[in-house]
Amino acid sequence: MIRTQVQPTHVLIPPGDHLQPTHVSIPPRNHQQIPEFNLQLKEQECLSLLKRCKNMEEFKQAHAQILKCGLFWNSFCASNLVATCALSVWGSMGYACSIFHRICEPGTFEFNTMIRGHVQDMNYEEALVVYADMLERGIEPDNFTFPALLKACALLRALEEGMQIHGQILKLRLHDDLYVQNSLINLYGKCKKIESSFAVFKNMDQKSVSTWSAIIAAKASLGLWYECLMLYGDMNSLGFWRPEESILVNVVCACAHLGALHLGKCAHGSLLRNISSLNVIVHTSLINMYAKCGAVQEAVGLFKKTADKNQLSYSATISGLAMHGRGREALELLSEMLREGLKPDDVTYVGVLSACSHCGLVDEGLQVFEQMKSDEVEPTIQHYGCMVDLLGRAGLLVEAYNLISNMPMKPNDIVWRSLLSTCKVHQNLEIGEIAANELLQSNSKNPGDYLLLSYMYARTRRWEDVSRVRTELAEKGIYQAPGFSSVEVQRKIYRFFSQDAKCPHYDGICDMIHQMEWQLKFEGYVPDTSQVLLNVQEEEKRQRLRGHSQKLAIAFALLNSSGGSPIRITRNLRMCSDCHTYTKYISSIYEREITVRDRNRFHHFRDGTCSCNDFWLLA
Repeated sequence: MIRTQVQPTHVLIPPGDHLQPTHVSIPPRNHQQIPEFNLQLKEQECLSLLKRCKNMEEFKQAHAQILKCGLFWNSFCASNLVATCALSVWGSMGYACSIFHRICEPGTFEFNTMIRGHVQDMNYEEALVVYADMLERGIEPDNFTFPALLKACALLRALEEGMQIHGQILKLRLHDDLYVQNSLINLYGKCKKIESSFAVFKNMDQKSVSTWSAIIAAKASLGLWYECLMLYGDMNSLGFWRPEESILVNVVCACAHLGALHLGKCAHGSLLRNISSLNVIVHTSLINMYAKCGAVQEAVGLFKKTADKNQLSYSATISGLAMHGRGREALELLSEMLREGLKPDDVTYVGVLSACSHCGLVDEGLQVFEQMKSDEVEPTIQHYGCMVDLLGRAGLLVEAYNLISNMPMKPNDIVWRSLLSTCKVHQNLEIGEIAANELLQSNSKNPGDYLLLSYMYARTRRWEDVSRVRTELAEKGIYQAPGFSSVEVQRKIYRFFSQDAKCPHYDGICDMIHQMEWQLKFEGYVPDTSQVLLNVQEEEKRQRLRGHSQKLAIAFALLNSSGGSPIRITRNLRMCSDCHTYTKYISSIYEREITVRDRNRFHHFRDGTCSCNDFWLLA
């Protein structure tokens, strides 16, 4: 309906009186013949009524008034009725649907409103049904239709439907709309189609902060943490936008996974500068980041500054302390949590039991396990896995095996793998073979299971069994991921793979390793060649140890960082005993604090000692 501009009507209103209907010299007509200026007043009155509504009771009264005035058949009033009821926080989609179905010829606006309302109300399937009805009636969608619709597809992981809608967007030539493009990036990201997501991003002529947020979230959902940081760097280099909270939280998560402490601190600074107040979820993400980057003191300090501590923040801090082998502090934090009246959940207890396991606190771990049951938290497979790990590391392998045999649920691969790992440490081949057979019978695709068994055979010089296990591993097409170590130097992350002669600055690294080994000899270091599970000469074993990724990363950091500065390394595999001994000596010779995060925990090397007190052998 096209509305023409009208001149204002001058009406005398007695002081203190409310606005009364204006008397004008026009013959009375029915509601379809009201002059346009009077219709506009009625529309404004309708809007005023709806804007004043604060709940459904007031809305129903406004609805009744609009019906009484005969304004429902005016499309403007009907549209606003639907929008107010469907999109208000106090609204009702059921009531909005009843209004919508009474509109004789709903248009694009009304259908868009219903789609948005269903998505807001988390009725994602209904949003798609409304869209199908819209097309069936021949109503053409516009650029406001698709963002909410694509969000519904993303949350349903409905890739096929989303791709069909993408085709309709192209057909309607709406593919250049910024909001539509952002929604497409989000859809493909949620559906794990990162190539399609990035293709949309790459072809955009105009980008907003929401665009960068969507593509960074898409990369984060697939664990492409390094690419998240690269995109964040690209965004900052353009300098047009202030990063929003969702971007910075994903960047913090990326830093946590990569062990990039300096970049994590920069993201923390950006949060403080750009966000007025950090909520408990953001605080928890930061606690997790500092803990996983080796800065556990900063994590604990941030936890203490968190105003509204909840179950999540306690669990994150306890897990952080567990990773750093600070079991006593984790137990103290559990006691504090109980004093504050917060009930630990299953995640909290996994963190506490893990902390006990990393520190060999067997009695305390058994007490926590019993306390958990008294707190009516049903033990899960994860809790039993922690208990098997705790008993196994303490050398109580028979007790660990009996616990597995009496579990109320079927043990999974993680439980058997934990037992196998501790059997390797304590050289118990009998129970180790039982655990290995359980894993192999379950068609395990984890190469570590085969390697642990072959290691145990190699220690007893059963080379035929070593060959048999290695052959089975090859025949099944299972390959061990190459070991790598990442180190942050001068605000950049460098990754080194074991035995990689093609890594950057390799010649300089080799020279540094020779220099380090020369000094290590005077300190009494002897390479632990038992870590090389090959029937080869000792010299070749020593050569292989020399090329371990952790040693390459340390050499590179020593070459490219100032004296006395800390070195932080993140590994994808568990540290071997030779690298552990090697790093202890290097921390003393070069007077560096070296923090290493391997697959299981953190090791803080300083002055020739490690924070794990060599309990890592049971890790």
